[in-house]
Amino acid sequence: MNGNGLISSIRRRLNTEEQLRINNPSPFEYLHRHMDDVLGDGGILKEVVQPGQGPPVPQNASVLMHYSGFLEYSDRPFETTTNLKHPRMMKLGRDVTLAGLEMGLLTMQKGEFSRFLLQPQYAYGELGCPPFIPAAAVVLYEVQILDFLDSGQVDDFMALSLEEQNTVPLSTLLEVVHTLRSFGNRCFKQSRYDNAKDRYKQALMLLGNREAQSSAEKERIKTALLPVYLNLSLTELRLDSPHKALKYGNKALEIDSANTKALFRCGQVRQGFCLFAFSDKNSQRALRA
Repeated sequence: MNGNGLISSIRRRLNTEEQLRINNPSPFEYLHRHMDDVLGDGGILKEVVQPGQGPPVPQNASVLMHYSGFLEYSDRPFETTTNLKHPRMMKLGRDVTLAGLEMGLLTMQKGEFSRFLLQPQYAYGELGCPPFIPAAAVVLYEVQILDFLDSGQVDDFMALSLEEQNTVPLSTLLEVVHTLRSFGNRCFKQSRYDNAKDRYKQALMLLGNREAQSSAEKERIKTALLPVYLNLSLTELRLDSPHKALKYGNKALEIDSANTKALFRCGQVRQGFCLFAFSDKNSQRALRA
């Protein structure tokens, strides 16, 4: 067989193998056909399985999600959160460090379930992550966004000095406080009471540091303080700190002496822990409530 005949034979064999590959694609090749190119370079491919609603995940957000990572031909994930009843909030750029996954998350909405096929340069690189991720591995992530909070504003505000914080509009401070409370509430629902307490205490500190410029501002600050005191009171109760729970309940009553939640909370503390040594006016009212 002359040289040209050998080359023709090799070409025919390659064409046959290519046709077989097209007709019998690997799992990732099959997925590839049904996915959208996020960046335009083929490095991050996305398939929306279940659409979400609302705006996409913002930069620097903290995301509550379930996710699982797979290698090709593997039925079991090399990492997953689906076995957790309460996955933790993950901060983009800090807790989520895989470039492709982070970029993919920025395309998602609340409630969305999507798949992402990541090339090595957007995943674990040419070296992989032995012993679980081989070198130059393409990986698949399945992600469901449960919720997210825009924590970038909180980070920026907390980086300011006390003097700078007092020059920021009160409306911005109240937005930051609302986000911190939302973080705390999420932790509370997951029974992570220490984490919830930290968030509420941050909100309390920011409100306490604010220098009110008018009586109207002072009232808005008091209004914002009330739910924080109530949150702290219930959290301290869950942490078996009845004295602190009563303290924050009384703080709430100083703002609104008829507040039903505060009266009930103080009553819970006194009746549940038998703290009858307290004799202040608000505690007496709470006991009778």
